[in-house]
Amino acid sequence: MGKKKQKNSAASSEVTFEQALEKLEQIVTRLEDGQLGLDQSLAEYEQGMRYLKLCYDKLEHAERRIELLTGVDAEGNVTVRPFAEDAMSLEEKQRARSRRRSAASSEPAPSDEPPIDEPPTLF
Repeated sequence: MGKKKQKNSAASSEVTFEQALEKLEQIVTRLEDGQLGLDQSLAEYEQGMRYLKLCYDKLEHAERRIELLTGVDAEGNVTVRPFAEDAMSLEEKQRARSRRRSAASSEPAPSDEPPIDEPPTLF
């Protein structure tokens, strides 16, 4: 069973998102056409679900990579952290995401209005 998983993961790394999506669309077209028998329809459906999972996995991986963008340095270059989230525990991942979100939201929004504690002035 371990060999089957290794084979599927190796095959999934060779297929691009676009290729998997195209295969999935072809399968959907064949299923919607209604010309397949029950056994062939089930086999196509199973294959389609594998391509669908592959697409979701690749999208999730891309989303995690995007989240790793941390900002811009003094020269205007984008700074990133290496994608080593696989080695992190669930709690570490959650803390890292919380830090990124709180850092992004900690900057106060500029406002033309005076602070609330100061009394308004006429001029």
